Amino acid sequence: MMLITIDGCYLVDRSFNFRRVQMRFPCRNTNEALADKTHHFTLLDGEMIIDTLPDSQKQERRYLIYDMMAINSVSIIERPFYERWKMLEKEVIEPRNYERHNIYQCRIPYYRYDLEPFRVRRKDFWLLSTVTKLLKEFIPRLSHDADGLIFQGWDDPYTPRTHEGLLKWKYPEMNSVDFLFEIDDDDRQQLILFERGKRKLMEGNNRVVFRDGPDPASYSGKIIECSWDSEEEVWACMRIRTDKSTPNDWNTYRKVMRSIKDNITEDVLLNEIYEIIRLPMYADRIRNDSKAHQHSNTARRR
Repeated sequence: MMLITIDGCYLVDRSFNFRRVQMRFPCRNTNEALADKTHHFTLLDGEMIIDTLPDSQKQERRYLIYDMMAINSVSIIERPFYERWKMLEKEVIEPRNYERHNIYQCRIPYYRYDLEPFRVRRKDFWLLSTVTKLLKEFIPRLSHDADGLIFQGWDDPYTPRTHEGLLKWKYPEMNSVDFLFEIDDDDRQQLILFERGKRKLMEGNNRVVFRDGPDPASYSGKIIECSWDSEEEVWACMRIRTDKSTPNDWNTYRKVMRSIKDNITEDVLLNEIYEIIRLPMYADRIRNDSKAHQHSNTARRR
C-alpha cells in the first residue's frame, strides 16, 4: 500500500512496516493553474514491479496502483470499483502528469520528478471480451513478468484481506504456495504453513528442488515460493519472498492444490468467457455503462 500525507509518502508492506519515499502527489486543481495543495491521507493499493526496457535492457521500478481506499482523509471503500478506478486516474495520476509536464517550463523547477525512486501509473483493467487479446498479444509483450489474470467485479466495494468474490487465474506453472522452509537437525527438509496463526508442518509431499543447484541450507528459515512439479512430484523453488515474513495459510494451500487438480487451461477459460459475453445480460450491462459514461463526459464538457 502507499500512504500519502503532507509530511511524507510511505510504502506499507504486508507486515505493516512503513518506508518513507520521496514522492510528490499534487491535488487536482480546477482553475488549470499548477496545484498549490498536495494529497493528505490518501491511501492506495498496488504492486511494485520491475520493468525491463526493451531497447536498453535497463531495469526500472514502477508502482502500479490498482485501487484506492481513501482520498484526502475521506474513505471510499464502499464505492463501486469502477468509481474508485476512475478517481485514481482523475485525482492521483492526471495531476502528477499535468504538473510534471508544466514544471519544466519554469526557469528554476521547484521539484524534480525525474529524481523520484520509481515511476507511478494506474494498472489497466479491461472488459471480459478482450481476454483473448490480453493472453495472446498483451501479456507476451509486457516488460515485466505476469503470472495470469485477475477478474475484478465492476461494482465491488473494497475488500481487505481475502476477497472470496475475486477470481484469480494463473498459468499452470505459476500456481504456487509460499512455504517457510527449514532444515532440521537430521538434515531433513521441512515445509511449514500457518493454520490459525500457528505453524503447521507439511506431511508427505515436502521435497523441494532448487534451480542451479544452490545449497538448500542457504534457504533455511526463509519464505520460498514454490510451484508443484506433477511429473516429478516435488516442489520447485521459484524465488525467495523477501516481501513476506509468514508462509501461506493452510486454506490457501488447499485452494492452490485444488486449482492445480482442476487444471483450468487457457482454452477452458476462454470458452467459458465466450459463453458469458454472449449472454444478453452482459451485453445490456456494457451498453448501459457506456451510455452512462458518455452522458457523464457530455455533462463535464458543458
